Amino acid sequence: MAEADTQAARGTVSRTLSLELARVTERAAIAAARLRGQGNEKAADQAAVDAMRGELNALPIDGTVVIGEGERDEAPMLYIGETLGTGAGPKVDIAVDPLEGTTLCAKDMSGAIAVMALAEAGSLLAAPDVYMEKIAIGPGYPAGLVDLDASPADNIAALAKAKGVAPSEITAIILDRPRHADLVKAVRATGAGIRLISDGDIAGIIFTTDPDETGADIYLGIGAAPEGVIAAGALRCTGGQMQARLILDSADKRARAERMGITKPSRKYDLLDLARGEVIVAATGVTSGALLRGVRFRPGMIETETLVYRSSTGTVRRITGEHRRPERFEG
Repeated sequence: MAEADTQAARGTVSRTLSLELARVTERAAIAAARLRGQGNEKAADQAAVDAMRGELNALPIDGTVVIGEGERDEAPMLYIGETLGTGAGPKVDIAVDPLEGTTLCAKDMSGAIAVMALAEAGSLLAAPDVYMEKIAIGPGYPAGLVDLDASPADNIAALAKAKGVAPSEITAIILDRPRHADLVKAVRATGAGIRLISDGDIAGIIFTTDPDETGADIYLGIGAAPEGVIAAGALRCTGGQMQARLILDSADKRARAERMGITKPSRKYDLLDLARGEVIVAATGVTSGALLRGVRFRPGMIETETLVYRSSTGTVRRITGEHRRPERFEG
């Protein structure tokens, strides 16, 4: 295909599907929100999965899940390798997290979202559903300023110097997990502050793109791989740097990765390795948080708030939806 035709096809993918993806995450968020505070993580997650699958299958795409909640034998989750859409449209990669923050939703705590990324085929990292080591900062810094293999002290010092502040004025976002105990100690030893988050590392990474507003300068630590790929897609749209490495700490995980074409288990991925080409990311709030307002159920209407990111234009759209036919979302 000629370069001009390739660019036109890419533009068509982004232009026609941005609003459609908002509808997909809206539907998933509404389904999960009906189970907020009921203490059933599995049921809330399943509701979001079923809603997201139904909406994706109605889209004019030939889509494949390249990274998601599991593999075929773990269906009815949206599994890696699952094909979605009518088949009568562009070939696209899909990365999904129908309900990021299942515990947050089950306990009606802030920050649960329905989120996904879509890109032209071959653009998103195809990998098993494993953990991933991650580091991310926002835009405006020299390339390679921070490094996944550097110590927390070196990364904090480099970021503070580039920002023109003392390390004590840097804030790191880290998931509150026992596995991060040593990381937390190392960061605090630099004098930097830490914002521990219970869940939601997609939002945590996105927060680093606007530190003046969010107070978050750097994301550090280990989280799930699908969330890492989706967050990388958002950074492609807003600017920033990210590195990641899959944690393939068993023979089974290494074998699964090899079947997906990953021949270097210890490879360090940069932003464009994770999400290149034309990328769209959509996220809808399930419970209200710092990133998005949660679903609101009103008599005769459902309100949603969604962010849609497009890499081709660097656009971030905040969409407030008023769904005046709430019966559409029943069943």
